[in-house]
Amino acid sequence: MPTENTETLGAKDAEWLGKYTKVHMNVFGTPLRVMDHGQGTRIWDIDGNEYLDFLAGIAVNSLGYAHPAWVKAVSEQAAKVAHTSNYFATEPQIELASKLVGLAGAPEGSHVYFGNSGAEGNEAAIKLAKLYGRTLAGALPAIGGKPARIIALEHGFHGRTLGALSATWKPVIRKPFEPLMPAIEFVPANDRLALYEAFAETGLGKYGKGPVAAVIMELIQGEAGVRPLDPQYVRHVRQMCDINHALLIIDEVQTGIGRTGRWFAFQREDLSGGVTPDIVTFAKGVAGGFPMGGMIAFGAQLSALFTPGSHGSTFAGNPLGAAAALATLDVIEHDHLLDNAENRGQQLREGIASCGNPLFAGVRGRGLLNAVQLAHPCSHAAMNWALEHGLIINAVAPDALRLAPPLIVSEQDIDEAVGILARIPSDLPDD
Repeated sequence: MPTENTETLGAKDAEWLGKYTKVHMNVFGTPLRVMDHGQGTRIWDIDGNEYLDFLAGIAVNSLGYAHPAWVKAVSEQAAKVAHTSNYFATEPQIELASKLVGLAGAPEGSHVYFGNSGAEGNEAAIKLAKLYGRTLAGALPAIGGKPARIIALEHGFHGRTLGALSATWKPVIRKPFEPLMPAIEFVPANDRLALYEAFAETGLGKYGKGPVAAVIMELIQGEAGVRPLDPQYVRHVRQMCDINHALLIIDEVQTGIGRTGRWFAFQREDLSGGVTPDIVTFAKGVAGGFPMGGMIAFGAQLSALFTPGSHGSTFAGNPLGAAAALATLDVIEHDHLLDNAENRGQQLREGIASCGNPLFAGVRGRGLLNAVQLAHPCSHAAMNWALEHGLIINAVAPDALRLAPPLIVSEQDIDEAVGILARIPSDLPDD
């Protein structure tokens, strides 16, 4: 959560942040700075201070700022048509859906649903799973027609809208809005026995619970501190889903679109154990800064459960966003940014591990989604120190810093960032 540090703000920043607090609901805290413009991996605040951005709008700005191909695509599409409503289709929308199905390696008959955010993508996936669960419960009369359940992981994060929040574990953001959607249960991540017991609770007759419709999970738990799951556990989840006719939903909102060095994290053997999901959700980096999210349902039988009127969104898949996404995907592909994410991520982790800062207890992640484990819980103080020295990072947990730079980040950018990180004082006060 952003925190205010008024002692270091420039005059314009302070003035505009005062105006911000008068008109904005306090759901984000006071912003750290008021930003003005960006170029490449760098952004400037309204006082003219320059920052190397190693957060990229929380893994959103895949191409950094003002990439010429992105600007050209958005400008040209805006001059043609920005929005039509879902009574009509547009060429960019159709091309983008086809592109995403191909990049995910989804089988023939797979379909895309577009939304505006990761939460909307996960809402759609949960609704589709509930429809699937009805068919599953009807096929298992011995369970007594009980509603199908969805299993989620402890420390998982899937969004803040009510459905997505129901599958999000963090108690501090759940409790004020309870009761949430029923029939969603949490099990500890990487605990095979707990998962087995959750499936076994289906039981028979009036004492058993309903069948499991789906398991939803991230392969790297981003908001929990960038913590990868054990790929053997992921394989076990897939096996349990197969045995019990449940869906596997992989939330790729933060890990997808090249962030981990593959188009999707499930395509990495060292994250997924080689499994294929039934549903994958995406957002953040897909449109390079334009709000977009969605899901891909693998196979025609599953996606056919959504029928006209069963779900929808006014702005979803509009041609302006689709053009931004197509430009983003084209640049990632043609500029070999998947390889860049893999190579620069390795450089970043090795640089942090060898920089000699006693505050750093370790580093973890894949591609360009990484976290620095701190020796004591001073992440907000470390984040603010880095900001004052020209580097944007994120206090993702009390004892961890998240680093998710644009996919265009250079070798020189990595060296510069590591140089700043190496100088963070090790005696900062605890948060």
